[in-house]
Amino acid sequence: MSVPQFRSLRPVRPAVPEDETALGELDRATWSTLHAVQPRPQPPYEPFFDDRHPPGEFLVAEAVTGTGGVSMAGYLRLGRPTPLACNAHVRQIQGLAVADRARRQGVARALLRASYTEARRQGAGRITLRVLGHNTAARALYAAEGFAVEGVLPGEFFLGGRYVDDVLMGRSLTA
Repeated sequence: MSVPQFRSLRPVRPAVPEDETALGELDRATWSTLHAVQPRPQPPYEPFFDDRHPPGEFLVAEAVTGTGGVSMAGYLRLGRPTPLACNAHVRQIQGLAVADRARRQGVARALLRASYTEARRQGAGRITLRVLGHNTAARALYAAEGFAVEGVLPGEFFLGGRYVDDVLMGRSLTA
């Protein structure tokens, strides 16, 4: 099977229920201990969307392929870190995935920037995320996008036979 090469990125948009199959496939295809703390998904697969993960929390990036078709390039989940009113001004990136064939083409950056706009639209003044310490590429991208390390939980996860730090990062949406 040939993998479609991307020609151009379409504007990031909110997910819709019809995206479920493509997002589930993308999520499984991009699973890695570089960013995942849950075991690799196994069939039968859980639904991608559910009561805790509704379509409204996801932004999707699609790309036009070399043949003119459209393919899912990535997604970002943007949610509230807690249900508490006292931190309703904060949104948290709770997942970011980019298709292998779309890497290094600006997909993650486009999703991040769309998340800032969406978080502001929701009334947030701050955005946070958690990233595994060994995911140096993601950490560099987040730093380039203005995120600062705000805390480190040393050895928080045991993955692939070693302990991995959980790095907490955040940035203002008002500056």
